[in-house]
Amino acid sequence: MASKGWQHPYVNIFKHVKLEDWKRSAKEGDVSTYTDKRLKCSVFRIRGPVPANSYILVPKNSNQSLGLVGRYFYLLFRPAPGKYFVVHLDVSVEDGQVVRISFSNMFKEFKSTATWLQFPFLCGAAKDSVYESTAKSARHGLVGPAPTSVRWTCLMLDLQYTLSFYLNRCYSQLKSIKLCANMSVKNMFTSDLLLDPGVSFSEAKLMGLASSQGTGPMPRDMSYPVPKGVSWYDLYDYIRFPSEGTKLPFDSIQKGNLEPQANCVSNQRSPMREESSCVNLSKLLKDRVSIIQQITTPKSLLRNQTPMVTDIPDLGVVSTQQDDDWLFNNGDQHQQESTSSMSQQFTSRPPWDTDDGGVHVHVHPDDGFSKHEEESEEEFVCTPVPHPVHLSLSKEPRQEKLLPDPILRLNRIIGFGGATTKCALWSKSGDAVVYPCHAIIVSMKISSNQQRFFIGHTDKVSALAFNGNTTLLASAQTGSHSVVRVWNYNKGNCLAMFRIHAHSLSSLSFSYGGGILCGVGKDSHSKTMVVVWNTQNVSKGGEVTIIAKAHTDVDIRTMKVAFFDDTRMVSCGRDNIRLWRVRNGTLRSCPVNLGEYHSLDFTDVAFEEGHSSSQHLDERTLFASSRSGYIFEIDYSRVVIKNVRRLLPAQQQHANRREKFTFNTGPGIAINSISVSSSFCATGSEDGFLRLWPLDFSAIFLEAEHEGPVSLVSISSDSLQVLAATSTGTLGFLDVSSRGYSTMMRSHTDTVLGFSVDGIRRHLTTASSDGTVRIWNMDSLHQLYDFVSEDSPCSVAFHPSEQVFSCGFSSGIVRVFDISSAKMLAEHKQHRGEVVGLAFSPDGEFMYSADSQGSLALYNASEEDHNVIRVVCNVLARGTERAPDALTVSSDSRCLAFIGPSEYIVTIADSQSLDELLHVDVSILDVQSPRLDSALRVCFSPASTEHLLVATSANKILWVSTKTGRLLREVSKVHKHPCSSLAVSEDSRFLLTAGHNAVKVWDYNMQLDISSQMFIGHSQPICQVSFSPDQLGVISVGDAIFLWDFLAHPADSLTDSRSPLRLSHTSAPKSVQPGAEVSRVQLSNGMPRQTAPLPSSPPSRLDISTLDQVEQEAFGSLSICDDTPTIPTAIVPATGSGPTSDPRPAVSFLQVTELVNKSPMNPGQMNAVELKGKKPIRPDCYRHFIPRFKTSTLDQAAEAPQPGEEGIKLKAVIGYNGNGRGNMVWSPDQGLFAYSCGCVVVLEYLHTGSQRHLQGHSEEISCLAVSNDAQTVASAAGGSNGSRSLICIWDVQNGTCRKTISYHEGAVQSLAFSRDDRFFLSVGDFSDPEVALWSSKTFKLLSNVTMSGPIHDAAFSPSTASQLACVGSQGAYFCLIHTNGSDVDLRVQRVKAPVEVGDVELTALCYHKDSFLFTATNRGHVCFWDVNTQRCLMTWEADEGEIGVLLCRGNRLLTGSNTRWLRLWEVDALQGVKPEGKGCNAEDSGTVVLLEQEIMLDGTTVSAAFDNTMDMGIVGTTAGTLWYINWSDNSSIRLVSGHKTKVNDVVFSADERHFATCSEDGSVRVWSLPSNELEVQFQVLSQACRCVCWSPSFSKESACVAAGYSDGTLRIFRLSSSEMEMKLHPHQVAVTAMQYSANGHVILSAGKNGLVAVSSPLNGATLRVIKDHKGAPISTIQCVNEQCKNLGLEGNEMWLAVSADRRVSVWAADWLKDKCDLLDWLTFPAPAYFGDDSPPPSLAAFCPADPSLVVYTGYGVEKELSFYSLAKKQIIKKIALPDWATCFSLSCKSQLIAVGSKERMLKLIKSSSGRFQDFLQHSETCHFSPSGLLLFTVAFNEILLWEVQGL
Repeated sequence: MASKGWQHPYVNIFKHVKLEDWKRSAKEGDVSTYTDKRLKCSVFRIRGPVPANSYILVPKNSNQSLGLVGRYFYLLFRPAPGKYFVVHLDVSVEDGQVVRISFSNMFKEFKSTATWLQFPFLCGAAKDSVYESTAKSARHGLVGPAPTSVRWTCLMLDLQYTLSFYLNRCYSQLKSIKLCANMSVKNMFTSDLLLDPGVSFSEAKLMGLASSQGTGPMPRDMSYPVPKGVSWYDLYDYIRFPSEGTKLPFDSIQKGNLEPQANCVSNQRSPMREESSCVNLSKLLKDRVSIIQQITTPKSLLRNQTPMVTDIPDLGVVSTQQDDDWLFNNGDQHQQESTSSMSQQFTSRPPWDTDDGGVHVHVHPDDGFSKHEEESEEEFVCTPVPHPVHLSLSKEPRQEKLLPDPILRLNRIIGFGGATTKCALWSKSGDAVVYPCHAIIVSMKISSNQQRFFIGHTDKVSALAFNGNTTLLASAQTGSHSVVRVWNYNKGNCLAMFRIHAHSLSSLSFSYGGGILCGVGKDSHSKTMVVVWNTQNVSKGGEVTIIAKAHTDVDIRTMKVAFFDDTRMVSCGRDNIRLWRVRNGTLRSCPVNLGEYHSLDFTDVAFEEGHSSSQHLDERTLFASSRSGYIFEIDYSRVVIKNVRRLLPAQQQHANRREKFTFNTGPGIAINSISVSSSFCATGSEDGFLRLWPLDFSAIFLEAEHEGPVSLVSISSDSLQVLAATSTGTLGFLDVSSRGYSTMMRSHTDTVLGFSVDGIRRHLTTASSDGTVRIWNMDSLHQLYDFVSEDSPCSVAFHPSEQVFSCGFSSGIVRVFDISSAKMLAEHKQHRGEVVGLAFSPDGEFMYSADSQGSLALYNASEEDHNVIRVVCNVLARGTERAPDALTVSSDSRCLAFIGPSEYIVTIADSQSLDELLHVDVSILDVQSPRLDSALRVCFSPASTEHLLVATSANKILWVSTKTGRLLREVSKVHKHPCSSLAVSEDSRFLLTAGHNAVKVWDYNMQLDISSQMFIGHSQPICQVSFSPDQLGVISVGDAIFLWDFLAHPADSLTDSRSPLRLSHTSAPKSVQPGAEVSRVQLSNGMPRQTAPLPSSPPSRLDISTLDQVEQEAFGSLSICDDTPTIPTAIVPATGSGPTSDPRPAVSFLQVTELVNKSPMNPGQMNAVELKGKKPIRPDCYRHFIPRFKTSTLDQAAEAPQPGEEGIKLKAVIGYNGNGRGNMVWSPDQGLFAYSCGCVVVLEYLHTGSQRHLQGHSEEISCLAVSNDAQTVASAAGGSNGSRSLICIWDVQNGTCRKTISYHEGAVQSLAFSRDDRFFLSVGDFSDPEVALWSSKTFKLLSNVTMSGPIHDAAFSPSTASQLACVGSQGAYFCLIHTNGSDVDLRVQRVKAPVEVGDVELTALCYHKDSFLFTATNRGHVCFWDVNTQRCLMTWEADEGEIGVLLCRGNRLLTGSNTRWLRLWEVDALQGVKPEGKGCNAEDSGTVVLLEQEIMLDGTTVSAAFDNTMDMGIVGTTAGTLWYINWSDNSSIRLVSGHKTKVNDVVFSADERHFATCSEDGSVRVWSLPSNELEVQFQVLSQACRCVCWSPSFSKESACVAAGYSDGTLRIFRLSSSEMEMKLHPHQVAVTAMQYSANGHVILSAGKNGLVAVSSPLNGATLRVIKDHKGAPISTIQCVNEQCKNLGLEGNEMWLAVSADRRVSVWAADWLKDKCDLLDWLTFPAPAYFGDDSPPPSLAAFCPADPSLVVYTGYGVEKELSFYSLAKKQIIKKIALPDWATCFSLSCKSQLIAVGSKERMLKLIKSSSGRFQDFLQHSETCHFSPSGLLLFTVAFNEILLWEVQGL
């Protein structure tokens, strides 16, 4: 890069480009020069009304660049009085992207996109002029045309700061400058110096200013003349940006508050001397504009004044996606929050920044952002980044803040609508629906209900629109000044935001290409206003401009842009349908002649879809619907009606029969929406029906009835689904093909007043002003129940353990409901006023209610009828403002607190008698306050019952002692508005508050510098906020139901994910500490989440911790002090031997420690492996080996057990790897048969079927080779974690690895031994096409050659040891080995493929006798070569597809291809072929090549080996099969058979004589043991088999196998008859788990949707459906024989189900008595999952030795196995794991547990002693046999059978 030194100290731009010559610059319009009287020099003047037509452009061509790197841009100019000007600067950022910075006095407000910043310029006025005084009184400059007394101005623009602050980009260089219209310009220059135009050279010298300090005076040729005795500032204006003006409008460029005496540069704050700061924030700044424009109360701050201390609220992350957005609300929420207190965030405001009224976001240095070096003050930026950030510009100590940052993240929203229920859109792919929920736009996946949020609107969203391919989303909000936003739908970021000077914007429509956006609203005179915008360049960062605008008295309900023409629109409304067109910047319309229908109220219009955009207008048809039931077909080109039809109510000819609808006369049914596809039309009507019609409207062919009027219908782009929305807040879709209807979202239609959570079942109940009480599933968001009453509900409360909730109503009635039976248990009418408080005691014994008249009632909640115990009157403050949580109960259920009897008094009462214990007068706690302070909310601290928190009307929170009433602490200025809700976390570490529409999370102890974070998203005041019972979430309600993830770290630090295993017993002893009591309460609620601190140990050990009585003498002892940072080590004596010198222990044990007072594990470190460079392109042929894609990485920390001490021994490998190439060898003379499966080489003896296994690879084996004496086998596999490939040389006799070679960078494509076994050849794959020649004795590298392209196959000559050949993408390579003493040289001659076969790849080769060679191509040709002349003699087409295998024996040639054909050719005639001028076809030469025999196999041929006569051999296919082929009798026999696709399940039969496997290809295979031979295969086409199970019967005659499939069916196969006995269809979605009951009476199956079906295996009937897990896929079902009386329920067997949401349900059943009762419900907590893949599965199983123990593992706070006692209702043991488990199995023998992980490691653990071993083969599925003697492990299609020997 050229030196930039020439640009120092400054660059005179006009001189640099020689502006007067206009060779390197351009001018347009009226550009001239004149001599200015003030400056006394020649200047340029630009005049013209249109900026685009009058300008100076530097440089001239857009492909050139000025290349100026100076940080500061100086412009010496004077705006023309009364005119507008524009300046554009094109700046390059660090990645080469160009950003335009524009400023103009015609800009009214700041605007920002990814590539464009627009700043308003405020022109200053002459000193003492009327304009200046006007500007001072208005506290801002003159927005608009320059005043007549405008002065010459020196503008300094800090380019680096501007890009860093507004776009978080690093400035690179200034590319071009465009000066437009109405200005005079003296010059412009760039510099890295901060220059002061008011300081002369002599003054600068006296003050010691120098360029070395980064400051100095203005250069002489750039300075303005100043007469003696006159101040520079009296004549000219100096404007610096960042501005120091009044900042109104915000982010404007305007004159600062500079005084001449304060202009000493050395005393100024110098933001320009900072080093470049690339703040890596995640998104653009455009979303902040919505807040900036709302703030209207500035606060001036003098330059020399001490900085104020202000509280700065944080903003929080609100999206579940990585590309998170921000929640903003209006500026009124924040503009007054400036009073400091000990609880708020403290920060010093810079004296030059007077904008302290806005919302700010902190960028903390510990978040990875760079510091500015030379600043003592801080600059606060507001920018939409994914978490609150704080940009520190000082060297001060880092402030402590609330962590993590952000602490909340919006996860789900329950709600739809707000301003409208007529907006919902399909994505192009049809997999997601976009809809508004008040001020937030939600995109929901219809398959998973996963939500994504578009956040930025500050009021309710009233309109949405997609472009044709759904990449752009437009949205509008309600309000007096509607705002329109355009979003990138895929990325979720806002591309542009602009205002429309209208209110009630009701309709938006995008053109198909996204270049035109049309909107309809009401102007200030309530006239309809139509605006058309140009959005062509919005996705590229361009500006949105108005093309046309029209005001009309015509009513418009909806308006749509024609998909075939961007300039045409159509609208409808009351009494009209109009066609619109934009032409020459004007918007014109014409009405459709409606004739007699002119007075109808039209509701919707739609174009006929399904035709190309080139279709003539004459063929276009328009459909319109009306409120009177009419549907119009309109000829678009003629603007006339073609057909009119009407939807009429059914004629009630019979009482219970509804006739077909017809179009006729009479009262019609109002049609609210219409949508048309290419094949049918959908209508949504007021009667609640969604109807589908053919386009001729002859009859209804499908309809769906809704609970309310259908307000919207929309057909997906593929016409397979129809979306429907109702005015009652329901959103769903109809699947046209299956005719099934799915409800996506239900919502309250009015404000949600209060809620309560059932922590056990994760149910949420809400009460709303719409008169309903609803119960929701918090995971699926589905509405479970809906209680409707004529009386309005006010507050709700769930019983802490039972499925019971109570509801208080506005009439004073309190009702108690049982959810399970859907009946009302009790109704109480003691209250006279509205119920404002309702609560249960945490122990579930009592219930309390309070009303607006001051009454308080106590109920007995232990009885079903909830009898009233006591009612006291006039004890609460009257009024409804404290609803819905006017009551709070302490966590120990002893105290009740409320506000009363007056609003100034807080009362604490006994919870069992309501006797008053304490009065606290909050009005006298602050003697300094001029007014009385009243209490608004009260809340107990759960962990510290001595703390009662009180929120007051003075926006304070008071901590009051419940014993003495003394004020312990107070926090001021909690919210700008009064606090509406309070909540404290269970561990009393965090506090939640709600004020207006903001939620704040606080550090409970208020000991941090920044103690809170604020989150905004609600568009209405929040009514209630609380933590979820599991403390992993936060719920806030108001306009909708917001479910937030609570991301706080647990109190005890977590251990590192790579820590060794730890086993912890946590059975509670008789005496437990208070902390344990809290855990027991949680366990009683079904949430086993004891997170005791974990012990530390050396990494080579496993540790065990217990609360039970431990045999200390066996394992030693350990004492841990809380204050001791060292890691103690327990003494583990060796068993049976003394100390050993081996540093590695012979066995690994679990360490025994006490659970109390343990130190947390020190986190380990993991070295990352970075892969550099791009991989070459894979060749287009199947012959080339490509390793199977793996998402797993090998665990490098695992160690294999010592030989002879393995707890399990590999017994058999089932299957063959059809993904390998040449990975089977057979030596018929020596009887050696070897093949690969996964990373294992299998040596099989065909006569006995026994196997030996060569284990040394950790990755998939690609190819094999055998020496000619059959004593040596070579295998090759990829390296682990990016290392080189590994070649193992095996001794066949003893099965040991003689040598390993690690040479090739990529995979190994081919291996070969020479005929005399002197040489060994290895060939790399396409990423490293190198041929390496090795000595077969020493395996040292002799020679290597890098080929010109990928090599597919290689072979040695059978007769000449020094000859070999290779084939690949570039042709054939003839190689010759030259030996000179010990030096070996490999010489290569490349020959291209014959011209006759075209552009092909040579894929395979084999030698024919001495001097001939056969090669095959990927197009089915076989080429016959003369090796000596290296010429092709003959070609013929041997197959239709690619030939990947060639084998020649004598005069017989074998070809195998991807067409599945295996062909045998007679090639004897080729010996007579003589060389000619060029190669020729067999047909042309007359040579006859005979096809002897052919056979079709089950897959593509990948390997083959035959005897010397080609009579018999073995062939391997991609289907995972090895075939024995006998050409003499034309027979084929399966030798080895495996699954081609992923194996999903493998299970033993009860008698262990058989096992069954199932896979993704829909096959179920039954194998016999111990021969491991395939007995029978059941194949279901086009379906995947997900699970399989055996019937409990032991006899072969009655034994059955049941399998579950992806279409929701179950199939039962009888083994004796080898036929399907029954097909069941209990599920509509894929079956994920199934099991016969322990006695075989029923089959339990689970679907992907979480429903469990109980079916009869006798008649196939579905006996019952269990919906408790609905919404989460179930991974496991297990049944065991166990009498359940000792567990409190009747039943002779137990079964459990595990769902992906970490819930385990345990059931007691007696199927013959039709009994099935929930025994226990376990919920395991987990933090939010941020991985790229799906979280680890949730797994559980009964302990074989004791079925009352349930073992669970899954994603959670820690990686561990948890042992849960059903009898004790708590976790009694934990085994911590180093990796997340993907499968586990429990053996009934020796207390063994096999655990598989994604790290391809099988860990065998003895749960009692803690001993463990690692096995590095694989494990995705593992199953012990019933006896515990055998173990299956599965990875993809590889099945390994292990013999269990024990630990």
